[in-house]
Amino acid sequence: MLSRVADSCFWLSRYIERAESCARILDVNTQLVLDSEMQNGNADSDLWMPVLSTLEEQELFQSQHGNLNGDDVMEFMTFEKANSNSILSSVTLARENARTVREQISSEMWEQLNRLYLHLQSPAARAAFRESPIGFYRNMVDSFHSFQGITDATMTHGEGWQFLQAGKYLERADSTSRVLDFKYHVLLPSGERVGGDLDITQWMAVLRSCSAMEAYLKLFHDRITSWEVAGFLILHNNFPRSIRFCVGELDQALHSISGSGRGHFSNEAERLSGMLRSSLDFTTVDSIFQTGLHQYLDQTQTRIAEVSRALAETYCRWL
Repeated sequence: MLSRVADSCFWLSRYIERAESCARILDVNTQLVLDSEMQNGNADSDLWMPVLSTLEEQELFQSQHGNLNGDDVMEFMTFEKANSNSILSSVTLARENARTVREQISSEMWEQLNRLYLHLQSPAARAAFRESPIGFYRNMVDSFHSFQGITDATMTHGEGWQFLQAGKYLERADSTSRVLDFKYHVLLPSGERVGGDLDITQWMAVLRSCSAMEAYLKLFHDRITSWEVAGFLILHNNFPRSIRFCVGELDQALHSISGSGRGHFSNEAERLSGMLRSSLDFTTVDSIFQTGLHQYLDQTQTRIAEVSRALAETYCRWL
């Protein structure tokens, strides 16, 4: 496969996953703010800064806006073209990458992505957003899920599909680590206690941001603790958005591309992904909290970025 094609497939998938994650985070945070208004009688603007911090967009936002408020953050993260990580920008970049590899992807994939892009550019999207931001974001997530399902059902599962898988799971692992780190940025107000109502509400928001609430409660019932939520989202081996699961799928995709066996490596990307996979296989929640959850997640994000750079160096040398 040409390096250009491999790179476009990889980034097409990453941008779709990034847009979906952004839509889910905005949906959950909007609901969290509404709950805060109902409980306290006023909007908690402090709940919006963690969204920008989690997505690393606070500097660009502050350069364009004065006082922080929810409407500006949602507009910035949804439709702002100058923000390369907004939903609209991510879909636009995904569509551009899809356009360059039309011969590799299915016509159904292109049609679904093109419909989504045109909808986001339309007055109808703005009207739906103004009428119900939560409904708008949930429809966006459904559209991204449809694209993923269409991809799996209509595309030959060859090299191109494996690069799509690598991009999807690398981005998803990074996204889950950032959503978990969201709790680090949402510091408990003075007078609140760990394990109190606010603390539990925030951990529930973390689970919902990863579409993990139902899966988690089936294992832990009504018990929500920082220890168990972090362990579930980092180390569970069968939940499709846990970091461990995503890194395992990423490692599998890389080995399928090269043809090398699991447990061995033929390039630097496979070596780094294998090391990360092994560390997650043998890590415990105790050791994560001894390191410090924020510090552990920061290290994990760095290691994921190293895999991404090594993958680009191995397969995308035309850049």
